[in-house]
Amino acid sequence: MRLHSMTVTAFGPYPGGTRIDFDELTSAGLFLLHGATGAGKTSVLDAVCYALYGGVPGARQGMRLRSDHADPYEPTEVVLELTVGGRRLEITRRPEQPRPKKGRAGSTTDKALTLLRERAGGEWKALSRSHREIGDEIKLALGMSREQFCQVVMLPQGEFARFLRSDAADRAALLGKLFDTGRFEAVEQWLAGRRRTAEAAIRAQDEALVAVAHRMAQAAGPIAASHPMPELTAGETELTDTVTLWADATRAEAAERRDVAAVELTAAEAAHRAAGHALETSRQTAALQQRHAAARTRDEELEAARGEFDQHVRRLERAAAADRVAPALHARDRAAQDQARAARRRAETTAPLPPDLTGAGADDLTGRERQIRQDLGRLDAARRAEQRAAAIVADRARLEREAAADDELERDTGGWLTTWDQRRDTCRARLDTAQEAATAAEALAARLETALRRRDAARRCENLDAQEREAAEALLAARTAAAGAHEHWLALKERRLRSVAAELAATLATGTDCPVCGSADHPRPARPGDDHVDGAAEEAALAAHRRAETDRGRAETALLTLRDRLAAARADAGDGTSVQLAADVDALTTQEATARRTAGDVHPAREELRRAEAEYTGRLDTQRETQKRQAARASQREALDTELDGLRAQLAEAGGGDGGIAERADRLERRARLLAEAAEAARTLADAEMRLTDAEAQLADAARSAGFDHPQQAAEALLTTDERADLQRRVETHRDKRAAVQAELTDHQVREAAAAPPADPEAARRAMEAATTALRTASAAADTWTDRDTQLARLAREAARQTQDLAPLREEHARLRRLSHLASGTSAENELRMRLESYVLAARLEQVAAAASVRLRRMSSGRYTLAHTDARASGRTRSGLGLRVVDAWTGTERDTATLSGGETFSASLALALGLADVVTDEAGAVRLDTLFIDEGFGSLDDQTLDEVLDVLDSLRERDRAVGIVSHVADLRARIPAQLEVVKGRTGSFVRHRVPAPARHAATGAGGHRVGGQP
Repeated sequence: MRLHSMTVTAFGPYPGGTRIDFDELTSAGLFLLHGATGAGKTSVLDAVCYALYGGVPGARQGMRLRSDHADPYEPTEVVLELTVGGRRLEITRRPEQPRPKKGRAGSTTDKALTLLRERAGGEWKALSRSHREIGDEIKLALGMSREQFCQVVMLPQGEFARFLRSDAADRAALLGKLFDTGRFEAVEQWLAGRRRTAEAAIRAQDEALVAVAHRMAQAAGPIAASHPMPELTAGETELTDTVTLWADATRAEAAERRDVAAVELTAAEAAHRAAGHALETSRQTAALQQRHAAARTRDEELEAARGEFDQHVRRLERAAAADRVAPALHARDRAAQDQARAARRRAETTAPLPPDLTGAGADDLTGRERQIRQDLGRLDAARRAEQRAAAIVADRARLEREAAADDELERDTGGWLTTWDQRRDTCRARLDTAQEAATAAEALAARLETALRRRDAARRCENLDAQEREAAEALLAARTAAAGAHEHWLALKERRLRSVAAELAATLATGTDCPVCGSADHPRPARPGDDHVDGAAEEAALAAHRRAETDRGRAETALLTLRDRLAAARADAGDGTSVQLAADVDALTTQEATARRTAGDVHPAREELRRAEAEYTGRLDTQRETQKRQAARASQREALDTELDGLRAQLAEAGGGDGGIAERADRLERRARLLAEAAEAARTLADAEMRLTDAEAQLADAARSAGFDHPQQAAEALLTTDERADLQRRVETHRDKRAAVQAELTDHQVREAAAAPPADPEAARRAMEAATTALRTASAAADTWTDRDTQLARLAREAARQTQDLAPLREEHARLRRLSHLASGTSAENELRMRLESYVLAARLEQVAAAASVRLRRMSSGRYTLAHTDARASGRTRSGLGLRVVDAWTGTERDTATLSGGETFSASLALALGLADVVTDEAGAVRLDTLFIDEGFGSLDDQTLDEVLDVLDSLRERDRAVGIVSHVADLRARIPAQLEVVKGRTGSFVRHRVPAPARHAATGAGGHRVGGQP
């Protein structure tokens, strides 16, 4: 990697665009970066690191990147051009940063920006704008992380001095970051994790085996007393053998007890069967004896009820004879009922008739009915004429009512139509007024909007006028304060320059050289006067000046912003004042509201006109229909009058008495109907009397045939259905009981049981219960020992399977435990107690020490070399990262902490350069053509300084350029190529000082500014 050029803008102490030409500086191979304290030397290195990785070195993470001296509108930016891996690249980076809004108050935030370009074929080609893609591309091209880059390219001497004196843990932390040995630590952790996993698996298996043993102890039950389970602990190597031996003994005794219980169960089953047979026999004998006794008792009861049984049988026999007479009885009763009903009907129908017809026969009544019917036939025509006359009178009345209603409707319609023209004109005028108001409202709304905008702008003008005056006063005060602070700072600086001799004299000591004249004698050192000013006072005045300038810039920005806003508001407001414009707004608001209220009547007015026109059309139609109905009604009245006169003449000829024809016809119709009903009732009565006489004769014959002297006896012997069913059930029940008793008494089993001694089922039951209890006990014991034996066999198989699974787990755990302890340095086999990562880092440290010794030998005139040692450390300290210094003058090795200050610097510089070589090779042999060494040269004497510079100059043999960052004055005379950083009141800038043969044409003479602002 070789740096070509870098441009920084508004970065750190550099306010403007500052360009650094590394090609010009590194042409001599060695260049010096120097300047006053706080000028910004380290910021150059920060800019390089930020351009490559988007961040500054770790010790300065979180620092503010943006320059406090930069213009607010100037963005912070770093552009770096370099060659890496044969590719010419340009990286541009901008951090996220605030920026004032253009033409407005306040600020906005610009997002971070990253650009990557590559030069190919004489032209720059854009590669990416993605932060992540560019970061991955740069890291891949350089082959190292930011931490490695800062440690290898920007060699921090203070850290390597601490590295020389640090212990193994601190060295491991640094080397682990540089050589990325985290994977070896991950291997250690992985082995430790596998070891713990294996231990957990074995413990889980042991605990499972112990759990199985406890379950076997529970399953063994009483056996556990004679074969107690031994003490079992998870993790014991003899655990499996102990469990296996105890399980075998327990299973053997369980099987023996199972066989004994089976024999006892067989004997109990035989005794239970015998007791059951005896109990069944006793119960059967007792039941037969009870049946015989009960049958004898029922037989005696039936014999006592024999008389009642014979009476029921006789009564059923007479009822059967009476059943043959029952149809004749029913026929006689029906005939008597019909004759009584006919007599009552005859009396009811003859009651309304004249007395002379009360006793008349059916034929006389029928003749009188025919005469009346003939009279009714002659009255039908007259009755129809009378009905038609009544209908005509009703129609005539209806026509008169309709004529009166139409006359009223015609008068109302005619009156409304006479006012139609006036009504139509009124509606049209209302609609026109509302439409004109709607048009006027739209125009007034536009005028009102303009007036509101002008009024608001006028009010803003008034507010902004006051703010502008206040801002102008604030700016004047800020300018006055800034000028005063500036003058105060310049005055303090001038006073300090006058008394700088006193400051230098304060640093003098007897026997030391004067930094001005070089003399070791100090006869009259300067003394501070009354107006002496120290550096702290000057710095405080400078800080106050910068704050005042910042306040002045803010006041100027605020005033410009207010003036822009005021100009815009005046352009909107025009010439009127806010009071006048507010009055115009009020007037227009009132007018616009009035017009909109009037315009709201457009729709109601249009609807009213539409309804009026519809009503006008309807009333015209009504008037024409009314006139048509009146003409038709006159013709209809004339026709009805003519027909009515003819009907009245016909009715006068027919007559009809006082009530009229209809009343006379109704009276004759009722008389004819009464005569017809009386004739029918007379005929029905004659038929009923004849049927009653026949039924009584048939009943007397049927009673004599059935054996009854009189029909009344047969009627008394009849039974109802329920009575007959009850007697029949009683007779059949008696017969069934008698048959059942005889069958029971004649059964041979019952007779034999009755002859035998009385049975005792209770004694047999007690014997059966005792046998059942014994059988249950034996069966439970057999089931229990069978279950125990089965469970023990299953658990023994499970224990055997777990024992087989444990063997490979124990072998794997032993192997992992040995490897893990070896890798972590805790095994006895690891004599140096060196971790795996430390072992790898020790090899790297050995390479670094060898590479550093080559340069340290030259820096120390062949006296010192560095040697790596893996000697075992004392106590609990890890081994493998020891570092010793070999003194060729004494031939001894000693601790690096015994080196002096200058020797420590030389050793740490040699170590840093050696580490850079090794890390470069580790990163993939990426060439690092540009290195920076930061501070540390002030501790060297002249001879050592020459030797160190010779070593650094020899780096050119590998085509490297080395930049030394230091403020040591002697280096300015020894290193011709220089980059000076000069700090000023408005920020820092750089000067390139390059020997004439190497100076570029664009660079001015020594002391000229290149980039930045004075």
